[in-house]
Amino acid sequence: MNKRMLAIDAINSSTLDQHTINYKDENSIDVFGDNVFSISVMKKRLPKDIFKSVQATIENFTELDPAIADVVANAMKDWAIEKCATHYAHVFFPLTGATAEKHDSFLVPDLSGKAIAEFSGVTLIQGEPDASSFPSGGIRQTFEARGYTAWDVTSPAYIMENPNGATLCIPTAFVSWTGEALDKKTPIMRSMQVFNKQAQRILKLFGDDSEKFVASTCGAEQEYFLIDKNFITARPDIMASGRTLFGAPSPKGQEFDDHYFGAISDRVLAFMFEVERELYKLGIPAKTRHNEVAPGQFEVAPVFETANLATDHQQLVMVTLKKIAKKFNLKCLLHEKPFAGINGSGKHLNYSFGNESQGNLLDPGKTPHKNAQFLVFCAAVIRGVHKYSKILRAVIASAGNDHRLGANEAPPAIISIFLGEQLTDVLDQIKKGCVVSSKEAGIMNVGVDTLPKLPRDAGDRNRTSPFAFTGNRFEFRAVGSEQSIAGPIVAMNTIFADSINYIATEIENYMNGNPEKLNEAVQAVLKKVVDEHDSIIFNGDNYTDFWQEEAAKRELPNLKTTPEALLAFCEDEALELFDKYNVLSNIELKSRFEIYLEQYILKIFVEAKTTIEMASTIIYPSAVRYQTELAASCLKMKKLDIDCDNSVLSEVSVLIKNLRLNIVELETILSQKNDEPLAEAKICCEKIIPAMLEVRKTVDMLETVVADDLWDLPVYQEMLFIK
Repeated sequence: MNKRMLAIDAINSSTLDQHTINYKDENSIDVFGDNVFSISVMKKRLPKDIFKSVQATIENFTELDPAIADVVANAMKDWAIEKCATHYAHVFFPLTGATAEKHDSFLVPDLSGKAIAEFSGVTLIQGEPDASSFPSGGIRQTFEARGYTAWDVTSPAYIMENPNGATLCIPTAFVSWTGEALDKKTPIMRSMQVFNKQAQRILKLFGDDSEKFVASTCGAEQEYFLIDKNFITARPDIMASGRTLFGAPSPKGQEFDDHYFGAISDRVLAFMFEVERELYKLGIPAKTRHNEVAPGQFEVAPVFETANLATDHQQLVMVTLKKIAKKFNLKCLLHEKPFAGINGSGKHLNYSFGNESQGNLLDPGKTPHKNAQFLVFCAAVIRGVHKYSKILRAVIASAGNDHRLGANEAPPAIISIFLGEQLTDVLDQIKKGCVVSSKEAGIMNVGVDTLPKLPRDAGDRNRTSPFAFTGNRFEFRAVGSEQSIAGPIVAMNTIFADSINYIATEIENYMNGNPEKLNEAVQAVLKKVVDEHDSIIFNGDNYTDFWQEEAAKRELPNLKTTPEALLAFCEDEALELFDKYNVLSNIELKSRFEIYLEQYILKIFVEAKTTIEMASTIIYPSAVRYQTELAASCLKMKKLDIDCDNSVLSEVSVLIKNLRLNIVELETILSQKNDEPLAEAKICCEKIIPAMLEVRKTVDMLETVVADDLWDLPVYQEMLFIK
């Protein structure tokens, strides 16, 4: 029996206990935040004055008073030990996009031969992990090892449980000895500060002097695939790259649309319940779960949180999905395109901003044409997306996302904005110089007496747009499922801060110190912004050829591959933007270009090497064995003077020959090294990937003709449908 059949047999004979939660005795809702050193926990455990100081830092992003660190550290340690923690870890997010952590014990030996638990304020505030092994894009040399983690008080510490213990995890920023950001958190916090500073200018113009911190808020919808773990050992491509490098289409895919929002199987639902319970304990507000479009694909979505906390929580969501999947003998795939021919996975990033005094500043209300403040902020988004669309494309660029962007499942590589009928109508009126009305929401009569009349929004949604307004927020739909949301958030915060700065300055100059001219100034500036930037607005079907042609006429960038897109980081416009607002220095931004380019190259090389290995050692031998069987059968039939149909033998023989030629061609291209990273990335894009696809094309054809009992690789139909 081959590996594939052994995997199927193991799945069919499995008696996995799915009931791992005693949910009847303790409701999951009741454990929400149990493992978080939250505001409520701090209020109980810290002296009143120290608690107020910490609370002010969290709510208003004010400077942390270092004098309080010892008291906070002691309270945090006592709480963690009560939760059975023996170690603490500074958790940070290096530029690999993964989560990193360095664990240290609370234990300190004393003179009596015993041990005590210690955790000081200095230890809480600063850690020192080795920075030499993390990518720095030339900021640090390999022999220069010193790097620092700095406590992010705005993101609460939490307990991570393990069957054999618990660890206190402290969210931190990660910087080099020379002060540059080596992580994804530091730029987010910088961008949030600059965004607040510029947003306050608009609020003051409209009479809000509360100075309540204006924070960007996010909710990231995480899509993922689940396949049985037994299949993984027979699929080296999934182990090495997170996706299938070979696989003929399943006879049944997603064409029936029967998986989307379908009934969730017991095994998967049990997995989801346990994932949510763990997320609840970590204070992560998981809200929605459902089957996604493709078979074997699912989604979890949280409630909105401030951008820095949402980023930390999103990383924890990915870690938790993978960890809990193992308990159910499943493998969670977060790659953007694990299976060809069916939908890939995105991470739709819902984005807004607001503060305590105003609420959501992207909520248009029932009469958006009268809501001048909303229109100003909306215009800032339009200008920002249009002016800096290349940057938005660059921050979602990756080898995995290149498979997804532009297919009939995801937005194209062209960045555009969907506003809907209501807002588009208002902007058209602004262009004409007189805003008098906005399309109203209505009531929908379903036509069934027993069903209630439903309120209908003033506009529809667009699922094909990369940047869509959905009623009170924008949804950046082009983010890849495996990516950190940090890059997109940093980009949006910074480009919108720049646009708000521009609009505020224009309004102030128009008013020239006369507050009575506010409305006149707003109308004039809004008209100017709309006139200059409305070419970014497209409310149609982004999947069509028409939009590709129309976008070209509008001179909108169409950066289809990662090497093309990442070049945006090197353009003067980007360098000046991030440096101007002290979000990323030129050195820091260029380092990200180098790192992301290197990651792209490494990813493609791993896939190419895996392609060669699998094609040579798994597929080629299977095909030759089948060829041998067919040849032996034909010889026997000829000896018996029986007519023999050798068409299949001929087909297999041609495919085997082509496979060897395809493998040699790919090996030849791989051997042609180039020391210049951008040139190497272009070779990956223009030569290696097409050569890999040629190998795949031949292999997938062989899969459809080689005898089933000789084919070792689990096929799509099995991996997608056997649960």
